[in-house]
Amino acid sequence: MKEGIHPKFNQVIFFDASVGYKFLSSSTKSSGETMEWEDGNTYPVIRVDSSSASHPFYTGKQRDTETGGRVDKFKQRLAQKK
Repeated sequence: MKEGIHPKFNQVIFFDASVGYKFLSSSTKSSGETMEWEDGNTYPVIRVDSSSASHPFYTGKQRDTETGGRVDKFKQRLAQKK
């Protein structure tokens, strides 16, 4: 590999705060926030919105993120104008 053109590859903790799940992996991303891992070392933390512990595809449980779709919202707005 050519020197100086590739991003730095290091260990980071990916943290899904919605369920408290975290895992250690390698990434080119970094963060100013750090956390101590089970091995006693401190690593940068990348917060993620969903992981295998919280995503409905892996858990089999649907989360209620929105009540009603576009059509329902349109009908509600239309009913308020009448």
